[in-house]
Amino acid sequence: MKKQPSLFLALIPVLSMLILLSVGIGMYDLPPEPLIIVSAIIAGIIAIYLGYSYDEILTSVSEKIGKIMPAILILITVGFMIGSWMIGGTIPMLIYYGLEIISPKFLLVTAFLVTAIVSIFTGTSWGSAGSIGVAFMGVAIGMDTNLAAVAGAVVSGAYFGDKLSPLSDTTNLASLSTGVDLYEHIKHLIWTTGPGFIVAGVVYLIAGYIISGGTGSIPDNVYLIMDTLRETFHWNLLYLLPLAIVLAGAIMKKPTIPVMLIASFIALINAMVFEGASISQVVIATVNGFDISMVGLEPSQVVEDIPNLLDRGGMMSMMNTLLIAICAITFAATMMVSDSLNVIIRNLLKLVKGTGGLILTTVITGLTTIGVTSNGQVSIIIPGESLKDAYVKRGLHPKNLSRTIEDSVTVIEPILPWTAAGAYMAGTLGVATLSYLPWAVLCYTGVIFALIWGYTGIGIAKLDDEQEEGKKASNE
Repeated sequence: MKKQPSLFLALIPVLSMLILLSVGIGMYDLPPEPLIIVSAIIAGIIAIYLGYSYDEILTSVSEKIGKIMPAILILITVGFMIGSWMIGGTIPMLIYYGLEIISPKFLLVTAFLVTAIVSIFTGTSWGSAGSIGVAFMGVAIGMDTNLAAVAGAVVSGAYFGDKLSPLSDTTNLASLSTGVDLYEHIKHLIWTTGPGFIVAGVVYLIAGYIISGGTGSIPDNVYLIMDTLRETFHWNLLYLLPLAIVLAGAIMKKPTIPVMLIASFIALINAMVFEGASISQVVIATVNGFDISMVGLEPSQVVEDIPNLLDRGGMMSMMNTLLIAICAITFAATMMVSDSLNVIIRNLLKLVKGTGGLILTTVITGLTTIGVTSNGQVSIIIPGESLKDAYVKRGLHPKNLSRTIEDSVTVIEPILPWTAAGAYMAGTLGVATLSYLPWAVLCYTGVIFALIWGYTGIGIAKLDDEQEEGKKASNE
């Protein structure tokens, strides 16, 4: 007979994982994968104790991994795209003109604003960070500035767009799971994301001025890097065609993977036609990543920043992120088979008093589910389905719930090292998640403003009489 877990049993896997990750990563700098697997084993032992079989646990894991397969394919495709854009000159060209145009004083705020704009139009934080974000990291390396700060600005910009874009999967999912109109949900998000955007912009503007010493002078090695890029690659407008294809595909709501592959193949054609790359070189660049020797450069003959700048991309570069995602999904699926997450949420709701308490409970639920499942989609659906009735019973519009879910899940995911998003951003931008975390200002200001509005009542939408009657009727 299968038994329902007590709150104590339900919390054991969660607390185990949090302790293992905080001690293992924070104190001993251990990789997260084995720590997550140990947590999954603990969750599995509890599930078996409650009467679930090994086959049931394995089936749950298989089903969850199957559901994230589209995200896995996008992950691999992004690695393919970065390698192709490197050898095809697209990213080097963006880096070159970025170095030529951007002042060090405004690098942080420029990276934030431009990435936010690209993400709004594309609806994808991963694609934005993997394209324009990589270019800004190249500019940062060339200017010898604080890489963690620039990475944080890129992540903030990428997730600003991901949060507010009608093309974003997480934005649509938050709207659907709570039964809120998409554009009503986006409009309500302005209450928390708008102030966060302003705070982040001010921080990046001031920090950029301080980091640059207030002079805005260009380091000497920047000119050496620019000379090397200009002499190595053969710029022309066709190098921007892959970027234009990705932007157009996103605006026209075309499937992500085919659009990225088309843009990648255009870049590979540019590499062979204009850069003289061989077929073997372009294949290697998309699999193992770009290497400067492919364009006739040797590390001993160029400034040391050139290899750091260009040697990246390839499908293999995403394997570490993929491994973390699979380990995290294994833990989540093992926990969810015993209904442990729902037990924790139901007990949290017993403590709710007032609107502020409900918002706080939603935040805790969102943080817990994203921390435990490491999956943004699952972490949006669970609070959306579990807490919607609690909002309606208190006369609160469900768009308060959809907004708070995004504040505590969507933008929190990339600042947790063990999530697929955190690992992806770290691998793509070349900066550890915990290093850029303090600089990813937009990713945690949402929670702060959500709680402020929850306890003050500002920006909290109520159900009118007609809506309340409609909700009661639908529930009955």
